[in-house]
Amino acid sequence: MKHSTNSPAKDIIKAMGIVFGDIGTSPIYTLSIIFTLTIPSKENVFGVLSLVFWTLITLVTIQYSWLAMSMSIRGEGGIIVLKEILVSMLKKGRKIGFISFLGYIGVSLLLGDGVITPAISILSAVEGLKLIPGLESININTIIIITSVITILLFAIQYKGTTKVALSFGPIMLVWFASLFLSGFFYIIHMPEIFLALNPIYAIEFFIHNGLPGFFILSEVILCATGGEALYADMGHLGGKPIRQAWGFVFIALIVNYLGQGAYIIEHNDSNQALFKLVSNFSEVFYIPFLILTLLATVIASQAMISAVMSLIFQGINIGIFPLMKIKYTSTEMRSQIYLPSVNWLLLIAVLFMIFLFKESINLAAAYGLAVTATMFISSIFIVTILWNRKDYVKMSIAMFVLTITMFYLIAVTHKIPHGGYWSVIIAVVVLLIMWLWISGMNRLRKFLRSVDLDTFIESFKQIYETGNYVSGEALFFNKNLTTVSPYILHCMFRTGIMYEKNTIISVENTDSPYGVKLEKYEEVSPGLFVARVTYGYMEVPDLPKLFKEWKFNEKAIFYGAEEIKTNKFFLKFFIVLKKIAPNWISYFDFPYNKLHGVVTRIEI
Repeated sequence: MKHSTNSPAKDIIKAMGIVFGDIGTSPIYTLSIIFTLTIPSKENVFGVLSLVFWTLITLVTIQYSWLAMSMSIRGEGGIIVLKEILVSMLKKGRKIGFISFLGYIGVSLLLGDGVITPAISILSAVEGLKLIPGLESININTIIIITSVITILLFAIQYKGTTKVALSFGPIMLVWFASLFLSGFFYIIHMPEIFLALNPIYAIEFFIHNGLPGFFILSEVILCATGGEALYADMGHLGGKPIRQAWGFVFIALIVNYLGQGAYIIEHNDSNQALFKLVSNFSEVFYIPFLILTLLATVIASQAMISAVMSLIFQGINIGIFPLMKIKYTSTEMRSQIYLPSVNWLLLIAVLFMIFLFKESINLAAAYGLAVTATMFISSIFIVTILWNRKDYVKMSIAMFVLTITMFYLIAVTHKIPHGGYWSVIIAVVVLLIMWLWISGMNRLRKFLRSVDLDTFIESFKQIYETGNYVSGEALFFNKNLTTVSPYILHCMFRTGIMYEKNTIISVENTDSPYGVKLEKYEEVSPGLFVARVTYGYMEVPDLPKLFKEWKFNEKAIFYGAEEIKTNKFFLKFFIVLKKIAPNWISYFDFPYNKLHGVVTRIEI
């Protein structure tokens, strides 16, 4: 796959816009939320800042920037890719089933995170209006309405694609990170000793002095690392190098800002909306422009999450864990720019529901972090197992250390479940149920659709073809693979006598690689009967009608199978509903309707 040919500086700025929106906006709320749960004493501030620093080092820099980004399939990253790498290493058996199940849980949790991220990001930015002179008494309902309008507008423009908008994302985020750095730096001048907080001893002392409540503070500290998985997940869009280089700059800006906020909290003994007060204290003139910049940054963070959710579901459709959905491709340059209308509107409804349910960012924080931490934990398990199989024991021991730390974070965030974290679990369970219904329903369907092996089919085909009773021209018959022949083809040719002068059985299959479309096989297996196999990567957008012309297919008709399913089993009735809602597989490839003929097979499962 090709990466950008832009200059390194342009690629780094682009990475800031596409990759770092979520983690880059966490200073808006992280420390404010932590210090609603613990006293903002000097010792506690130093301890929390030490925890934030070492969390970003271990969970983001070591786990994602170094370990995960050294693993990819043709430059692609993400939890589905980690699962695929691991599955390819293991022999068939229960281990593969367990790894696949863990991967599906990770995907489900990431989608749950996709609902909460836009809600908390935009809401926390709009809450900054309270610090504008004259707007101090702005009520919650007004803030919710403004947040909802911004959210609706954001989702309403998704269909246009984000390629053009993305061009401005990088420079805006560059200005955002520069603002974070400067506002933090000018407050550090008041208290240079705040740099001592980077010593891990302060994190250890924090736990000693605060005991069990101190341990559970980890569930809010993790908010500083939300969006860390984007470093790896977006690797395929930009390449690893610019993301790593951008992370160096982003990391420094974030740490300096957190230290500045810490200095402000110690000096004023006030942690409420610490970032906004830090900026307004530094310069009231810059406050309103900074607030506008904050809103833009949170919209970019939300946009990045929406794009990530759509990319994840797109990968899931291609590897067969989600039902087919209508997909619109919004860019010829960026393969990741896709639009799934049904996902977009369901996501909007879910985000608005979260905003109206929780009302304030501090309440949303109670639900936030659980999905992210669980996904990081699953990624850690995958990374350790891959390194174990590679016999890279040095890296594996470091990965084990990260896994242990992630486990502590996961234990800490479980206490959020009764306080709103259950919404992450509910969303993830719904997604997991849809995946389970689809996978088990499709497996059952394949079992009941009794296919015939190709050799047996060829013998029967020869006998009928030799009679010369066929239609002139070429017909294509879509089939799952080239080892067996679908029942609808038997029904079509042998029972209804639809046979052409040239008949091509064609299978269109995914590969484990993200990109590449090719006609892997095309041969005559009997007079009048050809077989063809087309393969395409799970991130690909194959334009089959155009490619068929290039490959010299001259089809008069295209046949495909459709099923009319009946069942008495309760859970399978939901699968039937999903199957009816999902567009037919053939419509996925946009063939001309005047050539298409669907052959219905009635089946009871």
